[in-house]
Amino acid sequence: MMNTDNVRAWVRLPSGKRLDLLSPTAFDWDDEDLAIGLARTYRWGGHSAWPLPLSVAQHSLTVLALCREAAPSGLAPHAELRELLHDADEGLLGFDALSVIKPFLGDGFHALASRLQDVVFQRYGIQYWTPAEKETHKRADRIAAASEALHVAGWKKEEVKQVLKIPFKPLDADPLLPVYGGTPWEPWAPDMAAERFLKELQRIQKKIL
Repeated sequence: MMNTDNVRAWVRLPSGKRLDLLSPTAFDWDDEDLAIGLARTYRWGGHSAWPLPLSVAQHSLTVLALCREAAPSGLAPHAELRELLHDADEGLLGFDALSVIKPFLGDGFHALASRLQDVVFQRYGIQYWTPAEKETHKRADRIAAASEALHVAGWKKEEVKQVLKIPFKPLDADPLLPVYGGTPWEPWAPDMAAERFLKELQRIQKKIL
């Protein structure tokens, strides 16, 4: 790993705040910055069978919806927040690496992403998953991925399992449709994705306060 003691990687955020990706703190962004970043960061390498790519913001809301469905007694607000923000580091970084290339990005990249996730969890008072909670989260995340592969990225159902090696069956019904309406599985425009993500973030935060 390279020595980053005298290296900086500044990004200027929409709020005017600036974030050093190599040495982030929990006070370097606004909620609006995070929502916009996630709405402009795309899954599946930006590839889509629709006119627009799928944002990490929309994916995060999908995972939250699936985790809520998997909790008959309901999710605690902090658990909801953790699911909504599980990929928040990608919004600050502006990059969602395809899973298959992550092993090739090296220890430096993984350390950078981990630092960003740590400060996100610190800022919002989130505890990391227990092993059982992590299993539930990963299941929801992978079901979302399987469904996105089929309905958004254009993979065939058999390819999701055989080529992408995702061991979960894609959903037919879009879990966001009952909440937001629209066309099932259609990627939202960035402004819409940012607005909906931010509203959900603020709604959960009010439950915690």
